[in-house]
Amino acid sequence: METNPSPTATSHYEHSSYYCPLPDHSSQPSPRRPLKGFAVIFASMIFLMSLVTLIIIQSPEPASLEKPEKDPPLSTKPSSFYNISTPEVPRGVAEGVSAKSNPSLSGNHGVSYNWTNAMFSWQRTAYHFQPQKNWMNDPDGPLYHMGWYHLFYQYNPYSAVWGNITWGHAVSRDLIHWLYLPFAMVPDQWYDANGVWTGSATILPDGKIVMLYTGDTVDAVQVQNLAYPANLSDPLLLDWVKYPKNPVLIPPIGIAIDKFRDPTTAWLGPDGKWRVTIGSKVNGAGVSLVYTTTNFTTFDLLDNYLHEVPGTGMWECVDFYPVAINGSTGLDTSVNGPGIKHLLKASLDDTKVDVYALGTYFANNDTWAPDNLAEDVGLGLKYDYGRYYASKTFYDPKLERRVLWGWINETDTEGDDLAKGWSSVQTIPRTVLFDNKTGTNILQWPVEEVESLRLNSTDFEGVVVKPGSVVELNIGTATQLDIFADFEIESLGLEETNEANGGCRGGAVDRSSLGPFGLLVIADETLSELTPIYFRPANTSAGGLKTYFCADERRSTKANDVFNQVYGSQVPVLDDEKFSMRVLVDHSIVESFAQGGRTVITSRVYPTEAIYGAARLFLFNNATRVNVKATLKIWQLNSAFIRPFPLDQIDTVKPLQPF
Repeated sequence: METNPSPTATSHYEHSSYYCPLPDHSSQPSPRRPLKGFAVIFASMIFLMSLVTLIIIQSPEPASLEKPEKDPPLSTKPSSFYNISTPEVPRGVAEGVSAKSNPSLSGNHGVSYNWTNAMFSWQRTAYHFQPQKNWMNDPDGPLYHMGWYHLFYQYNPYSAVWGNITWGHAVSRDLIHWLYLPFAMVPDQWYDANGVWTGSATILPDGKIVMLYTGDTVDAVQVQNLAYPANLSDPLLLDWVKYPKNPVLIPPIGIAIDKFRDPTTAWLGPDGKWRVTIGSKVNGAGVSLVYTTTNFTTFDLLDNYLHEVPGTGMWECVDFYPVAINGSTGLDTSVNGPGIKHLLKASLDDTKVDVYALGTYFANNDTWAPDNLAEDVGLGLKYDYGRYYASKTFYDPKLERRVLWGWINETDTEGDDLAKGWSSVQTIPRTVLFDNKTGTNILQWPVEEVESLRLNSTDFEGVVVKPGSVVELNIGTATQLDIFADFEIESLGLEETNEANGGCRGGAVDRSSLGPFGLLVIADETLSELTPIYFRPANTSAGGLKTYFCADERRSTKANDVFNQVYGSQVPVLDDEKFSMRVLVDHSIVESFAQGGRTVITSRVYPTEAIYGAARLFLFNNATRVNVKATLKIWQLNSAFIRPFPLDQIDTVKPLQPF
């Protein structure tokens, strides 16, 4: 259906004598009360407090309470909040893993915005995977088996903060609708007593499944352990057996006991042996150790690293897989040969970002070299330039694709997470392909199954947004959306100005000749809360155009206990391409994909006003000398069915026919 933007909304802004849609946002000082008035108020408060105290002492029964107003502000935290002290260092660091809390917020000591239950309820996503309650972090061992996609994940059964790490387990037919299953593995052995940490699945040629995972021992030593399904004919893989002679790997000489974790999916070499790589750190360099095995119970450490990059620190959650240079499908992890590049990815413990590089794998000595040394692992490209970490891929044999999972953690306080009872979300699974147009990066794109959630759509054709203006897109409630937007810039012929290219750093209020322009998502009608997703092109000295893709969270909420910032990076826009973006909005999660997925940004937002029916969607143009013409197609999205598996029906589950 084709519609036009609201004329009333447009004229509201155009009739202003001067309007810059995204001014620097600062709170206004409160009016000052006269000193005499303050003294009177203070004396009155003392009197009232004395009176209340006298009444309480004299009353044998507690006073009856009137029915509270609908959805009162949460004035107290759960008792567990007071029992959990704010750590001096981020949670998890002392235990030998990456930070699992926000150091910038850890000093709040429970001071929180006056959140309501309605606000907390709105933050929970509608179609992203998350447990019913409590803490979740890294995705583990994703795989496809007998018609079911399996996701395992780091989970705390007892609280909404990190700790007691267990493997949660869920299954899906389509990667969108999920059923929770009983825990796959719990920390019940000496070799994983302090946590069943991150691991990966390998499916052998005969169909057997082996799972290697990191355990934190009773002595806080990181070791690698083997587990496998108790019944391979069970489509749900409900029961897992830990190898009786675990651990199968311990930290080798020269590797610290807390710097040896997160084994990858194994790949088969030309000599018939399997290879596994594990992340570590040596003298400040991030490294990936390589082991060979024929049985997954005994391993040989190779003398050389798969790769190392000085100064990048501890490498966690290493991933290593092939991508086809000219192809529209993914590849099994063991594929190698002509027309193939290999991607090496690491999660950097020091900076909490997922970085990758493309290069060549040399099977003769099990080493890898980047195509571009200047963009080696940790020096150049990121999977995602927003709130994203500890990702993991798997090969989906059903649809011949490489599927990427990633963890989105919270940016509010631990106290708020305890109050709402849950923490963290997984991204929408993404496919990964080589970008054969640029030849320098991958393309990430939401799996096609998310389209099954689409409801009604609205089209906007050729909407002109003038410099310094905002246009509301009348689509109704804007909390669950799939947005496709193309932008073209039209010069107004004004004199060019010399201006520094600041990239994303200045945010959406930083005006220049050609930008920024884009969308305002999760915005309220008065624009007191908004999250700009935008392009910022700039002329280069060579006469070309350099474009940045950005997300500015700094006005996404009025709450003062939320960590928010500007994210983004440069994105290649080729000569025959428009500025294009796809944005998935799901309550407190915004996933944004530029130019077909060359650059991706995940945002966490916690609005206080722009929630439920008050959430709106706008176009904006904060450039000074170009009009922007926008064409959009926007779908409202349904909620996914994510719920416990009906355990009384487990015996009726049948495997699907082979594909």
